[in-house]
Amino acid sequence: MAHENTDGGADAGSCGEPGASDSMRTFGAFVQALREHAGLSREEFAALVHFSKHTVASVELGRRMPDRGFVERAEEATGNTGALRRAAPHLSRQVGLASWFRQWARLETQSVTLWTYDCRVVPGLLQTERYARAVTESVPPVKDEDQVAQQVTARLERQRLFDRRPAITFSFIVEQALLERGTGGPDVTRELLDSLLERSSQFNVELQIMPRHQPDHAGFDGPLRLLESPDNKWFGYAEGQRGGMLILDPKEVSIMLQRYARLRSQALTSDDSRSLLKRLRGAL
Repeated sequence: MAHENTDGGADAGSCGEPGASDSMRTFGAFVQALREHAGLSREEFAALVHFSKHTVASVELGRRMPDRGFVERAEEATGNTGALRRAAPHLSRQVGLASWFRQWARLETQSVTLWTYDCRVVPGLLQTERYARAVTESVPPVKDEDQVAQQVTARLERQRLFDRRPAITFSFIVEQALLERGTGGPDVTRELLDSLLERSSQFNVELQIMPRHQPDHAGFDGPLRLLESPDNKWFGYAEGQRGGMLILDPKEVSIMLQRYARLRSQALTSDDSRSLLKRLRGAL
């Protein structure tokens, strides 16, 4: 989310283009109807809400998640009916996620355990806004600002999982090379490392770094994700360049669980991982 098409990078093209949710299309239709009822052209309305006419068009077509400022100024511009304020909290947060990832994202919201190993990019749940933007902008095809904003927003929205109650138990294994790559430049990397140190101190988060020199490595087949549902069933997810697959077969999920257990034993401990993060941070 392209690398890490779902939660950490870009997605585009016919098989992965982020689509508008029903709630966003409905909200956009409300905005357009109220705008037209007020006798405002799209250009006139754009000036009142302090966004470009292209952004207004994206909202009206259900392609862009409106922020709070847009909603408030749109209300003022269309007569303060209260309709947009009441509708905004019900907007779907799936916009910007690749279509093949949305089923997994729904399972995540109900999970009790989430395990993630990645060797291509820092997982989206651990990304900062600037890191997410740098990754999104790096992967072809070229995206406009609305597309970048959608995808970055979707990734950041998923981080609300960290604050869910009852708490989810998180485990992350991240390759050291990803932290040394310098994605976005030194300032972005410094901010990312600070964020990882803060996140790894959270009581329900375990972060392990896979060192560069590890000849015996169980992750050669690529990234993997696992989650445990409230009824203690396990599901897996695997992703490639242009698609992903939800894995339900217990035998296949068992293999993924075995691999993740091996990866945990091969990676640095949580304490050693934090020490490495601090050394990398100090070297910048």
